[in-house]
Amino acid sequence: MLQDSEDTEEIIERVAALDIGKAELVACVRVPNPDKPGRRAQEIATYSTMTRSLLGLADRLRVLGVTRVVMEATSDYWKPVFYLLEAAGLSRSLCKSI
Repeated sequence: MLQDSEDTEEIIERVAALDIGKAELVACVRVPNPDKPGRRAQEIATYSTMTRSLLGLADRLRVLGVTRVVMEATSDYWKPVFYLLEAAGLSRSLCKSI
């Protein structure tokens, strides 16, 4: 039987979703569209899982003002990405799903 919960709805304005594989990850970032109020702008990009590329991803997420990063990965491939983004200052925004 379904029961009411005490959860409150939270709208994340600037979010990134990462699909992580062994050699690369795909990042989808959604932020408010600066030209169309009430609409969203989306960017999808592929990054290598090498450190330099991941640092570039971290910089891009900061530039876009991303406040939540969710990630999905098979096996332990999420770990280097998680720890690097955490070290880059995005620690409060990270969520993972494996």
